[in-house]
Amino acid sequence: MHTLVLDIGNTAIKAGCFAGAALREMVAGLMAEEVDALVQRWGPQHLLIASVAEEAARWALRLQDLVPGRILLFAPGATPVPLRNAYATPLTLGADRLAGAVAAAALRPGRDTLVLDAGTALKCDLVTADGTYRGGSIGPGLGMRLRALYEFTGRLPLLPLPPPDATVPLVGDSTVGALLSGVVNGAAAEANGLITAYRQHYPALGVLLTGGDAPLLASRLAGPIFVVPELVLLGLYRILAYNVEQ
Repeated sequence: MHTLVLDIGNTAIKAGCFAGAALREMVAGLMAEEVDALVQRWGPQHLLIASVAEEAARWALRLQDLVPGRILLFAPGATPVPLRNAYATPLTLGADRLAGAVAAAALRPGRDTLVLDAGTALKCDLVTADGTYRGGSIGPGLGMRLRALYEFTGRLPLLPLPPPDATVPLVGDSTVGALLSGVVNGAAAEANGLITAYRQHYPALGVLLTGGDAPLLASRLAGPIFVVPELVLLGLYRILAYNVEQ
């Protein structure tokens, strides 16, 4: 059986195409028309739509004639998930954060796991060994930091992020170098500090890294770190399968 999950984020649309439980295709940066074409080509029996921008209902109406089975609008706090959610305000929890936690619990059952999602925001989310999502932290992502420095100062330039294999010296000897050091090395130091703090409470903690800026941070984080680019899509699939089976 083919299923499809759509992750409609702040800056991009990502899709995961599944045959059974296997992820067969992962596509990012989709435009609306490309989503239509993907759904028509893949022919999913069921579809899950997750949107941090609260556009899931509009997308369901758009795609309803292309999906013969169930279209699930994933709403944290309302949609059943295969994980205990201890977040104090579940209705305000981002769909991507909860989906990442569901995937983490499935990939590392019975083990404490920290999900580090380096996307538009830099997010940490903790799943404990008893299968409970505990919450975490949200900070500005790398691109957001560069844009904020440009928008809230008078003379600093707007820089693109460097490629993942770029060398970013600790001591920037130019304004560009200082900006990149502050953003890239600063974000890595922040993430490493968070990982260290979590490991003081959970010594056997494993860390899963995902998100668009994961390649830029991966080599700068204290290991062991496991990079799982498809983590959120895997979690969304498990949520869809869990609800279809009910």
